[in-house]
Amino acid sequence: MVLNYILRRLGLLLFMMFTLSVFTFSLSYLFPGDPLSNLSGISNTSFSQTSELQEKYHFNDNYLMQYFAFIARIVQGDWGVSFASGDSVFTHIIELFPATLELSIYALIISVVVGVPAGILAAAYHRRWPDKLVNSTTLVGYSMPVFWLALLLIMVFSLQLGWFPMSGRMGLLYEIPSQTGFILIDIVLADFPYSGLAMLDALHHLTLPTIVLAMYPTTVLVRFTRESMLHVLEQSFIKTARAKGLNRAQLIMHHALRNALLPVIKQIGLQFSTLITLAMITEVIFSWPGVGRWLIDSIYQRDYPAIQGGLLAVSMFVILATIIAELTYTLFDPLSRNQAHGKV
Repeated sequence: MVLNYILRRLGLLLFMMFTLSVFTFSLSYLFPGDPLSNLSGISNTSFSQTSELQEKYHFNDNYLMQYFAFIARIVQGDWGVSFASGDSVFTHIIELFPATLELSIYALIISVVVGVPAGILAAAYHRRWPDKLVNSTTLVGYSMPVFWLALLLIMVFSLQLGWFPMSGRMGLLYEIPSQTGFILIDIVLADFPYSGLAMLDALHHLTLPTIVLAMYPTTVLVRFTRESMLHVLEQSFIKTARAKGLNRAQLIMHHALRNALLPVIKQIGLQFSTLITLAMITEVIFSWPGVGRWLIDSIYQRDYPAIQGGLLAVSMFVILATIIAELTYTLFDPLSRNQAHGKV
């Protein structure tokens, strides 16, 4: 049963990847300019260079052959050349994506650490002042635009108080060699005499963009955890345990928590894919050197090969994160597998 469900999800993943690849391939013809230049990233070519590119990209063949050649190049890591830099698009993505992934992971950790306990607290004191306080705070955070919150924090904590830097990933005083792409891990791995100060500086640069990026998923997890916990607390086995004399803490910790957190696991995975898209706005405001900022800059520069590669990379990661979240939730919750197969 589990194997069949996994195979069905993998089939859905392949279909979504196929749809994404067709859309990305079509962008070469939808963008202004020469489709061959949009595919390769090479413009102002001579006659011999144009002939070589046409042969390499099967440009004189039908669209189906061009699509298969496109897929082969994607698998090989040949994603074209950026108009702006002249470097490989795939190289740009490999270098920049860890910064986006790092920021999203830290924001997700904050969202889980803050959101899940706050949701449990609100459910435990339903319709009392902790519940009202959490709901009010969540409503404000949920309604607050990401860019407005980012600018507000910069004005208060960077310009007025001077506690945190307003842009960048690391101060200019420190040169940390990139080994993994994750700045905190690279500081630990580097043989650097001032690693403690460098770590503190990196955490200062991480604080504001992480808080901004974590705001939306935190509010979603608070509300989702609260609703899930309230639903579990209304079940018959909880009422039976309450009748046996168990207090609120025992009911939540020993009976309700495990069942209420199962749907939250799926929601955490879905919020991680949302963080990747929200990171684009955050990276632009805080000048964070990630793939989101690079993609936005490529749109302004009309760098069509970079736009294609960036959209493909971000979309692939979002699809993979969503499928992994679905599979993880299914493995932890046998009831969802029965429902997926039409069983009660």
